Amino acid sequence: MDMQQLLTPSFHGYSVKFSPFYDGVMACCGASNFGLIGNGRLTVTRRTPQGIIPEKMYDTQDGVFDCSWNELNEHQLATCGGDGSVKLWDLNVAQHPVMNWREHDREAFAIEWNYTRKDCFLTGSWDTTLKLWRPDQPKSISTWKGHAQCVYAVSWCPHQPDVFASASGDGSVKLWDCKSPQPLQTLAAHAQEVLTVDWNKYRPNVLATGSVDKSIKLWDVRQPRRELEQLQGHNYAVRRVRFSPYHDNILASASYDMTVRLWDINIPMGQPLRSILDHHTEFVFGLDFSLHAQGQLATYSWDERATVVQIPDLS
Repeated sequence: MDMQQLLTPSFHGYSVKFSPFYDGVMACCGASNFGLIGNGRLTVTRRTPQGIIPEKMYDTQDGVFDCSWNELNEHQLATCGGDGSVKLWDLNVAQHPVMNWREHDREAFAIEWNYTRKDCFLTGSWDTTLKLWRPDQPKSISTWKGHAQCVYAVSWCPHQPDVFASASGDGSVKLWDCKSPQPLQTLAAHAQEVLTVDWNKYRPNVLATGSVDKSIKLWDVRQPRRELEQLQGHNYAVRRVRFSPYHDNILASASYDMTVRLWDINIPMGQPLRSILDHHTEFVFGLDFSLHAQGQLATYSWDERATVVQIPDLS
């Protein structure tokens, strides 16, 4: 298995995102002291034959928990962090963010640019709210309240530009429309905290959730009362799930059990697990598929290592 890695000494990995514009470029979000206290760092890297090279580094006063590339500007990306702030960075500007929004009252833990409409992005916070932003506006343009506990993850629907999902510590996943203040529907997804949610890129009604209960569930939002399937195998909480941009049946998951797993959701009965990657030695938080290189997967862990792995049977 082809693998390259980048060491980020003193910064524990929280999120990693490939650039939608450039093959081999990715952003890594980290926090010192496991994100409990101290500063953070956004590292923009480029993959070369010699390894993963850091090209830009931006330090913050609090941990950086998530990031997302600006879908209209290849030089910009947004981050969210431990102090609740949301920042917009421009790779042509040294050191300081070009925008710095402070509206969330607690940690801002999730951020995702709308990759269909491309002109806005979403954040989710431990203050239980979701906020919609435009990069050129001084304040958020919408705020949603509905969860009873922390929001851990957000995911735009690839098939309906105004629809998104949110995952929460209250055990639910809620579906929202930007044009409505109330959720469209609520999935009672897990008995414990839901840490992650992602839409299938090809099947309009299918999404995946991962939880502290160690399970991954697949849902058809037209039948919200019960999951389609449950994928078991992780030994601790499932921190992130990601559907492949190339295959409608491939799902990756990252866990506190220090592994990344690949699943074939077309084989729910029997052996849906395709492979286990166990190269990390701490909780795995960051996970992303490349849009440019089929079967290429990025991971980022509390072991202070970001990796890019080429999955042979997916390329």
